[in-house]
Amino acid sequence: MRVVLSIAGSDSGGGAGIQADIKSALYHEVFMTTAITAVTAQNTKGVQDICVLEPDFVKIQILSVLNDFEVNTIKIGMLGSKNLVLKVKEVIKNLNIPIILDPVAISRAGSKLITDEAIESLKELFDYSYLITPNKYEAKLFFNVSSIEDIKNLKTQNSNILFKNMVESKNKTVDILLKKDGLIIEFESLKANEANTHGTGCSYSASIASLIARDFCLEDAIKISKEYIYQAIKNAPNLGFGNGPINHILK
Repeated sequence: MRVVLSIAGSDSGGGAGIQADIKSALYHEVFMTTAITAVTAQNTKGVQDICVLEPDFVKIQILSVLNDFEVNTIKIGMLGSKNLVLKVKEVIKNLNIPIILDPVAISRAGSKLITDEAIESLKELFDYSYLITPNKYEAKLFFNVSSIEDIKNLKTQNSNILFKNMVESKNKTVDILLKKDGLIIEFESLKANEANTHGTGCSYSASIASLIARDFCLEDAIKISKEYIYQAIKNAPNLGFGNGPINHILK
């Protein structure tokens, strides 16, 4: 069985973060290990409080996993402080493991999720990442792109970048992959009812990481994961009174 390490926060509501990553990995028959960066008090209605863990303790968690498991892929999610970002960088910079970086900085609704210092330091992880998966707000923040034309004019990067939901309409959504060699590939899917989308970003990147761990090529991993997320939203269980979780297991 292939192994993924998720470095991310915990969601007490079970729909996003580490919990979503584990469920996504389980669906793709991958074993997921974890290094928790923050513990949140949250539900479908919002986040009530966050406790960011000490960077040194996060580093110990990461090393504990790496010293015992043969990790095939690393997925990085929410890193709540500049010091934490830099501590994670210390560990990953010399690893020969594909890293899927979900640069959690701005929510799907456009709300800032971490400090300006942490946002700026996140850029230091880009060159060590195999794939970066910004949403449309993060695409503007980190790469100054807001359209397909902007992506076409973007200078070649050291990492592959998947710009999520760059084109949206009532019936479809399109993600744009900019590969390191400059090739641009579009991934289109139907748009599901958006009443239950909590944790879709975490689940999407975790799904891609799981498939990369199983030796799928990047394009196939994205295509399969995008369809997986669509079906998981479409078959969401309507839990909670707010933006509910998706159905990770699809049963």
